[in-house]
Parts: sequence; structure tokens; C-alpha cells
Amino acid sequence: MQMTNVPQAATLDDASSVSRSLALAFADDPAMCWLFPDPATRPAGLDGYFTTLFTRQYVRHGVCERTADAAALWMPPQAQDKAVPDAQTLGELAALLGDRAEPFQRSVEAAAANVPQEPHWYLAVIGTDPAAQGRGQGAALLRSGLAKADAQGLPVYLESSKEANLAVYRHFGFEVLEEVRLPEDGPALWVMRRGARG
Repeated sequence: MQMTNVPQAATLDDASSVSRSLALAFADDPAMCWLFPDPATRPAGLDGYFTTLFTRQYVRHGVCERTADAAALWMPPQAQDKAVPDAQTLGELAALLGDRAEPFQRSVEAAAANVPQEPHWYLAVIGTDPAAQGRGQGAALLRSGLAKADAQGLPVYLESSKEANLAVYRHFGFEVLEEVRLPEDGPALWVMRRGARG
């Protein structure tokens, strides 16, 4: 029996499947559409974007899990300084983003300035291939990460630029702290927090 909904640790060997699942999941995300405005090049851009974040940042310093068609990238409290891309990662992303690199850089700086001071888990990215949505893979990954935070009695933060996802996160105990606007007529971004449990 294939256990498609059971979260497994994602390693560098999973880079292509993780980035593919996330690229498909974020193809219509407002922030990603803002960063990759050309629909013709967006799929390749997103694939490269998530490959870079996964291989250079999250698989090295974070907690990465996957199912058959979904992935989640978390940053635990002891690695909070790694939640913001380093200079080399930013350079690789800038090459992918082209003329969208400067707005992206300003967004990263704004996010870094608003990082919560309390110890916390940060859910950087979670997504499911749309062809497999509604089968519980994303929920299984979310529960897995929340359980890790709960085991440490710590809160969880995330940002979402897709308003339709807010209800899903609220179902899991998140509340909106604030709504911010990305620069250069960028989309809204909702900062959400789930209090410590356990």
C-alpha cells in the first residue's frame, strides 16, 4: 500500500519532486504571480525559485517534509537567523527573478524587520500539487510541523498572500496578526500566528 499522505523527511535527493510540487501549488499564488508576472515563464521560474530555497536554505537549516505530491519547509527556533536568505542565496534568486529582483529584495528586508522576537517555529512554505489537493496531504504536513512546535510549547508564524487559504489556517488555530502590502503595488500579505500548545 502506498502511503502518500504520510509525511517523510525531505532530503537533497528529493529536490526535484519538492520543487515541482511547490511550483505547481504556487502557480496562481498572488505573491508568486507578482514576482513572476509572465505566465509563459512562471513555471520554470517557480521551479528554480523553490529549488534554490530548498537546496540552499531549508534542507540545510530547516525541517523539510514531503508526501507524494506536497511539501512543507519549516524553520525551527534554533535556526531563526537562517529564515532570511543569505547573500549567495539572494544572488541566485536575483538571477532567476531578473527585473523583479529588487522588489523581492525589499520584500525580504521588510520581512526580516518584522521577524517575531519570541522563540517560534516558522512555516515558510507549504503546498500541494493542485491535481492532488483535497486528499489530505497538505493537512498531514501541517499537522506534523504543528506537532513539533507543540512538543516544544512554542508558537508558529506564517505569511500567506492567498486570502482563500486564511480559513484553512484558522481551522488549524492560526489568527491574523496584521495585513501588510508588498512594495511596488504588490499583493497583500497576511501575517498569522498560532499560539503555543501542549
